[in-house]
Amino acid sequence: MRWGIIALLTVGTILNYLTRSTLSVAAPTLMTTMNMSEKDYGFITGVFQFGIMLQPIAGFVLDVVKLKMGMFLFALAWGVITMLHALAGNWQTLAWLRGFQGFAEGTAQPGGLKVVSEWFPAKERGFASGLYNIGASVGSMLAPPLVAFAILYYNWQAAFVFTGALGVLWAILWFFTYRSPQDHKALKDKEKSYILDGQEKHLAATGERPSMLKILKQRNFWGIAIPRFLADPTWSTLVFWMPLYLATVRGFDLKQIALFGWLPFVAADIGCLFGPFLVATFQRFGISLITARKLTFSVGAILMMGVVFVGFVESPYVAIALLCLGAFAHQTLSVTVITMSSDLFRQSEVATVAGMAGTAANLGALLFSVAIGTLVATTGYTPFFFILGGIDLLGALLLWFLVKPMEAARDQ
Repeated sequence: MRWGIIALLTVGTILNYLTRSTLSVAAPTLMTTMNMSEKDYGFITGVFQFGIMLQPIAGFVLDVVKLKMGMFLFALAWGVITMLHALAGNWQTLAWLRGFQGFAEGTAQPGGLKVVSEWFPAKERGFASGLYNIGASVGSMLAPPLVAFAILYYNWQAAFVFTGALGVLWAILWFFTYRSPQDHKALKDKEKSYILDGQEKHLAATGERPSMLKILKQRNFWGIAIPRFLADPTWSTLVFWMPLYLATVRGFDLKQIALFGWLPFVAADIGCLFGPFLVATFQRFGISLITARKLTFSVGAILMMGVVFVGFVESPYVAIALLCLGAFAHQTLSVTVITMSSDLFRQSEVATVAGMAGTAANLGALLFSVAIGTLVATTGYTPFFFILGGIDLLGALLLWFLVKPMEAARDQ
């Protein structure tokens, strides 16, 4: 039953990232029809990231009203808002809609981690998190061919209506099928015992509502939040700027973007599974869970250095290959650090912690996206690829220095 639940969550994550990626694929078309500049587009993506930065509110709501109703309401909202994009007559209206969509879609990570923390024993959480995080890559991977098809054969409005409608359908499916392990009548006693017995006792739900101030005082929170702040600009660049980069710098048309723009997200899918696999491999050699996650993050950070060369290679296909390496490396380290919220905090705090760390992550993405929109016309993309290639090494150092197992962290 728990794998059925994670499959349902993965489908929702796919649609969440499909809807948020629709704009990036449509961007070359919209920049012409709405007379947008790179600076305007950067502002729009920044507003979206600001909306997602409100994840602590979304995470707190999920911790309070529980997953079934909370995920239903937020998913229904982002599905409807995506459809409303079709009514936007100018980029300013588009920016408002993106802000509201960002807030609603910000439940993806805190909600997903809360599901994993409730439905999976500790030893399976990394793999379960990797599975639903594949949804981010798959959704972004599906966007180029689907959105390009809708634009070429219908119009850009049809792309938003189609993807948004899928989100609404998933919200309805979630509402009628999801139950917590305690309330799920189809869950057998053997599996329920397996899930509950595999939870860390010191992380069990206490019934207390999470205190944001208390969380902010813990070094483990900052050990997760700062590396995510440094890492997330990579993903926002792939999702929001890569199609525009391929169009304006590499000379790709919409059909070529549809043919090649999905490849980095396939590599990202592999990274989602490679991260948990590497953690499990380290553990087989007697390395503790938290140390194994730190090592895996470090491997991803080293591989990210390949992105430095994207702006220097002449062949657009070599550039795409390097972007694939970056997407693989990013998801390897990203799924690892995201999962640590459920390793280091109580079940009653997980969604709030994930939401607060998500705010830090999306602040990094917002600042980076606005910088690209403001400076790319004069500096080009190369300096930004150079930064992306090295900044995760700093995140790895901070992860090693700040994060301690919960029992040790209490003494700090």
